[in-house]
Amino acid sequence: MFVRGPTASQMVLLSILLPLLHPLGGVLGAKTCVPRPSCSECIQSPGCAWCSAKGFLQAGEPSERRCDAKEALTSRGCEKPYHPVTEEALLMKDKELSASDDTIQLRPQQIDFQLRVGVPQTFKVSFKRAEGYPIDLYYLMDLSFSMGDDLDMIKKLSQDMVSTLQRSTKKLRIGLGSFVDKVALPYVSQMKRKRREHQHRGTSCQPAFSFQNLLNLTTDTAAFEKKVIGQRISASLDSPESGFDAIMQAAVCKDVIGWDKGTKILLYTSDDTFHMAGDGRLAGISEPPDGHCHLSPSGLYNGTRFDYPSIGQLARVLTANNIQLIFAVTKYISAAYEELSKMIPQSVVGVLERDSSNVVQIIKKAYNSLSSSVVLEHHSAPQGLEVAYQAHCTSPSPGPPGLRPWSQRAECKDIKINQQVDFYVQLNMSRCLEQTEFYLSVQGISEQLKVVVKMKCECDCGPVEEASPSCSGHGTLHCGTCRCDPGFLGQACDCQQSEDHVSLDEKCRHCGSSQLCSGHGSCVCGKCACQHSLTGQFCECDNSNCAQSNQQLCGGNGKCVCGKCNCSATYGGEACDCSTLTDRCQTAGRPCSGRGDCLCNRCVCKGGFDGDHCSHIPNNCTKYEKCVTCISNLWGEGAEACKVPCEGAELSSKDGRTLQDAHCSFQSFLYDVRLTPQGIVHLRYAEMPSTIDKTWVIIWSAMSGIVFIGLLIIFISRMLLEFHYRREYQSSVTDQQQTDWKETHIPLFKGTTTTTVIYR
Repeated sequence: MFVRGPTASQMVLLSILLPLLHPLGGVLGAKTCVPRPSCSECIQSPGCAWCSAKGFLQAGEPSERRCDAKEALTSRGCEKPYHPVTEEALLMKDKELSASDDTIQLRPQQIDFQLRVGVPQTFKVSFKRAEGYPIDLYYLMDLSFSMGDDLDMIKKLSQDMVSTLQRSTKKLRIGLGSFVDKVALPYVSQMKRKRREHQHRGTSCQPAFSFQNLLNLTTDTAAFEKKVIGQRISASLDSPESGFDAIMQAAVCKDVIGWDKGTKILLYTSDDTFHMAGDGRLAGISEPPDGHCHLSPSGLYNGTRFDYPSIGQLARVLTANNIQLIFAVTKYISAAYEELSKMIPQSVVGVLERDSSNVVQIIKKAYNSLSSSVVLEHHSAPQGLEVAYQAHCTSPSPGPPGLRPWSQRAECKDIKINQQVDFYVQLNMSRCLEQTEFYLSVQGISEQLKVVVKMKCECDCGPVEEASPSCSGHGTLHCGTCRCDPGFLGQACDCQQSEDHVSLDEKCRHCGSSQLCSGHGSCVCGKCACQHSLTGQFCECDNSNCAQSNQQLCGGNGKCVCGKCNCSATYGGEACDCSTLTDRCQTAGRPCSGRGDCLCNRCVCKGGFDGDHCSHIPNNCTKYEKCVTCISNLWGEGAEACKVPCEGAELSSKDGRTLQDAHCSFQSFLYDVRLTPQGIVHLRYAEMPSTIDKTWVIIWSAMSGIVFIGLLIIFISRMLLEFHYRREYQSSVTDQQQTDWKETHIPLFKGTTTTTVIYR
């Protein structure tokens, strides 16, 4: 018996998921093997090995069983599985980093690889920006009328520009170009008088032009200064200029301009915006630029044939030629150039003063900014080859990459001259390709690392064996599989083609299905050899894929036959988990107390009843409150009128004294609810015995007690006061009786004498 392999649909699903799991997105992709039917296909599946040993497969096993993880094949008895291992990279050219005359800033210079599909390879790239590296600066100047005052200042500062750059390198070459606009309406006036007099607002001007190369790159700085001093302004009708035309021609005319292998810088100065792709239609010019050099022998570009370039075209041309772009523009248009710079790699923006007096500072600052950023990128990589990076910007490098994430971009910022930075580059092939090569380079540097990639997509299993006995003498054996002669088929070429020319494989397809043997077996001479417990002419019956219950097929109460359960006599249901007996539902009366159905030997209750035998009425007091309310409202008229609210319960009136054990009460009634064995709800009720309202008794008793106590307090107080008065009176009488009054002469007292005097 052999292990069941993946079906065709599973293999398709895995082939879709695998690219998502390769090392750039996770670690599972490099270890998951998807079996394939041939050796060459097998080794293109990550993590797979191939067993070419004779007799390795059992009868009916598909060729895919030869393709598995190396450890799995070894455990199944394959002595020497074919598992090609990717070899270490070959450093074909690896000169050390050097700042001598033969400056080398990028190491290595060429490396060769042999890759397997889905098996990544990693290598290290080092970069050190050399001090004094050659600089090619091409000064692209706007000579439109509004740049008149700027031109005067630039003439004065030309020597300072040269001196500033010479402090960074002794190997300086400098060139000069200028631009205005296309010589066509509505950009430049076409009036004969205007074109003849060459004057604008009373100022003498040179004729307008789209772009003109004034000075090729040269070490003769005096010639540059002389050319700058000799320039005159021109004029156009609209504000935007043909700066894009100038950038395009300055970049693609590398043989004319004289670009070399050093650092290439294009300095663009202007005080206005730019025309872009589509603007040429105003002059009837619609043909897009072809990306070639169109300078005349005198260095002029006639811009009336092609439309202005697009931003994308400029970005591609500048990147392809490793040219770094510096925009030196005035403040009021700097926002537009900032947005433009975001779309052009290796470009920066500097803000000019109104008279361009700070152009030297802009050049110095922009050059330092571009030099401090190191961006490693690849070119011409074919589809199917994925390149990822890790940047190690510190010096020295922390060592080989660990579990740090890989990214699609490698950049280090704030790097100084002579500071080494290391990048780890990972290559991974998602499909087999012919031998290919691509290049790695640092933006703005002409040096390149050439990477040559060879693929391991074919098996080297030893000699081919023709008319092999393993192929029944009717085929060629290679890598353990037979390639049958015409007229013979089968794993061992032991099946002859039928006379009716019907393919043997077609005899193994069920109703025109695309899968052989329903995807669960192998077609051997027109008959299906099914795997595991699968049966049927087309392996369509799976005797191990039935419904389960209690973690058992068919609940342990039946047999699985062709995906369906055949249950024993006392069981039913899809998983044989439903007993046909009713013994667990029986009660003294009716099954399930007459309040439910017996299903699978269990009571399924209805009408709000529950319990194993549906004999429990949950919340019975609350449930029958409406019934008791009806009885109280119709008291004396008979209980028959309350059949509906009482839900058909059997009612019986009792004496209140006989229902003292009732556990339900509502309003003035006592009642209890019981279920009889026959499933009848019996409700007994009785009116509560009349009682005295104790509320008023309590109130009057309290009031009487208060009055009595008040009177008692008054009486006692009055009696105590009376006793006090009597005692005081008696004391007063006693004191009076004991008083002795005596008559005594007081010496000081004299009697009264009256004298009468009569006047006449």
